[in-house]
Amino acid sequence: QVQLVESGGGLVQAGGSLGLSCAASGNIFSIRGMKWYYEAPGKQRELVASIGRGGDTNYKASVEGRFTISRDNAAKNTMFLQMNSLKPEDTGVYYCNMDILRVNSDYFSTYWGQGTQVTVSS
Repeated sequence: QVQLVESGGGLVQAGGSLGLSCAASGNIFSIRGMKWYYEAPGKQRELVASIGRGGDTNYKASVEGRFTISRDNAAKNTMFLQMNSLKPEDTGVYYCNMDILRVNSDYFSTYWGQGTQVTVSS
């Protein structure tokens, strides 16, 4: 079994910062892409940031320059999202997402974290 556990999030005033982390555990052989999504109230889940195995990153336009995605190269199974200069429109539930190849498996599967609430007050 593979499990993604998120931590971080919470309530912060506009302009403040928060950090999220996501740790994968289980019978993991390899992790390919890592992503953060968020789901604003009443809206569909959308991609916020992604990081490839080589460290290449991509961001949703509205968070470019404010958010930073990273992965722990030592632990290899953990990724982070540092969120600075937060705005009320960043409010939502944030989910981590990883493409994981399990031990003795022939293909990658996508796994999700449980989600963590981020609330930015104006």
